[in-house]
Amino acid sequence: MAFPQEFIHELKARCNIEDVISQYVQLKRAGSNLTGCCPFHSEKTPSFTVFRNNENFYCFGCGAGGDVITFVMKMENVDYVTAIEHLAARAGLTVPEDGNAMRARVNKERYFEMNKLAARFFYDSLIAPENKDALSYITGRGLTPAIIKRFGIGYADTSWDSLTGYLMSKGFEKEEIKNGFLAGVSQKSGRLFDYFRNRIMFPIFDLSGNVIAFGGRIIGDGKPKYLNSSDTPVFKKSRNLYALNHAKNNTDSSLILCEGYMDVVALQQAGFVNAVATLGTALTSEQTRIISRYANTVYLCYDSDEAGQRASKRAIDMLGDVGVKVKVVTVEGAKDPDEYIKKYGKASFEKLLKGSDGHIEYAIKNISSKYNLDIPEQKLAYLDECCQMLSGVYSDIEKEIFVQRISAESGIAAEIIRNEIKKRQIKTHRRAVKDAVRDDINKSIGYGDRINADSAKNLSTVKKEENLLGILMIRPEFINSPSLKELLSEEIFQCEFSKKVWREICRNADALQDGIETFGDAFTADEMGRIVQMTVRRNELKNNSEAVAAELARSLRKEADRKKSDDGSDDSFFKRIEELKKTKK
Repeated sequence: MAFPQEFIHELKARCNIEDVISQYVQLKRAGSNLTGCCPFHSEKTPSFTVFRNNENFYCFGCGAGGDVITFVMKMENVDYVTAIEHLAARAGLTVPEDGNAMRARVNKERYFEMNKLAARFFYDSLIAPENKDALSYITGRGLTPAIIKRFGIGYADTSWDSLTGYLMSKGFEKEEIKNGFLAGVSQKSGRLFDYFRNRIMFPIFDLSGNVIAFGGRIIGDGKPKYLNSSDTPVFKKSRNLYALNHAKNNTDSSLILCEGYMDVVALQQAGFVNAVATLGTALTSEQTRIISRYANTVYLCYDSDEAGQRASKRAIDMLGDVGVKVKVVTVEGAKDPDEYIKKYGKASFEKLLKGSDGHIEYAIKNISSKYNLDIPEQKLAYLDECCQMLSGVYSDIEKEIFVQRISAESGIAAEIIRNEIKKRQIKTHRRAVKDAVRDDINKSIGYGDRINADSAKNLSTVKKEENLLGILMIRPEFINSPSLKELLSEEIFQCEFSKKVWREICRNADALQDGIETFGDAFTADEMGRIVQMTVRRNELKNNSEAVAAELARSLRKEADRKKSDDGSDDSFFKRIEELKKTKK
């Protein structure tokens, strides 16, 4: 365990799981428990449950589960130590130091310090006299010295190893610089070289103000135009947004979502402090969930080209899944927000925001622009696309407004359009049911199990192991009971994950009465979800008796002994055949 158990008890007592989760999820009472829509996957019907009796949560849809610490780990995308620190700050507690925790913190702090030094190096390089062309380039884009300093914008020069040499002079090892994605390694010589060269550099900050990564725009016409940090020990590009550290302080619960760094910087310089951007990737589900914490409304401000329209459609669907209202800003007369602000100014952009279309309006306009309704075949295609799009709209009021409009534009009766939409909804529902059945079948045979890779090999054994482990976590006193003591050992478990859980149960048997919190950081957040599933499954059954546990252990021991004796030789094969014959008789 990374921290004293007394401290964890006090922390969880002050950070009630219901209070913490309610900050992210709207919970409703369901008997003695609480339910809501899961914040870790998209769903319309609540499958996320908070168990008040043991201070755990579990999602019956995606399998996420754990205690309040696990929840913070998953929700804030942080490690165990950082989740403890987050909750301790909330509760006003001082975090005790631990050797392992200290080492984990020191490792992360070194990457933060390395990135901070790199950002300062790039900034100093930008304002250095010998790099006046780079500074002229960025000021020529309309950026002021104040905004350059605020965002820490810098320049990576044309040298092959100036940054690498600087960081090594500050005591950083080659492996750290490489793992921090600030340098690559030559295949021929094995020497490090600066990853970013001849680029305007945009540091990426986390919500605490730490520099966690970089994006670099080439000066001139080189390729690729933008180069971004890959994932590192302190950065996951799918779980961060550029400039959210500034935009999160916006007070009107809205964000402007752009595609590029320069779009964000230009908008924030013009006073739109709620502008953010994805990090060189398409919008991810993790990013949409982060957005939903800070905004009720998102103004999509993507490029006006065909690729931008495709990205807008995808973002509309994904943001809708997490309950965020979407309005689409059409940037006319410019290729992107950066160019628009320079051409027309702040007041004109404000009008764009106010006149932006809701996502349904935007979709119908796009569909209309593709067809000539005076041509019957094209009118049919127009109606088909509109009906398909409206079949995914859940609000009957919104749907009816646009049914009436489509009816008026096409001359087709509203009732006929409603019926067509309903047909598509039925078809979509059937497909969803079919997919759910297939997923259930895959789960039932252990296919694609990322937590327990041994599931598909012997599902019946895995179920017995998990049932036994679930009972032992609920009733840890059984471990030393006379009827079980001789049966239980690591040897009876065939799956590596089950063995790991068994070892932790043995190690923490005396403390397990207080719950699975005693496992500390021995398991990942996803593994904790499986562990909670084991206890939930056993809690739902009436019989968690010592006799049931003994029968499961006895069965597992027989299987383990049989597997041990069956060494693959001819003798063992024929011996097994004889055993099967006796069983049949």
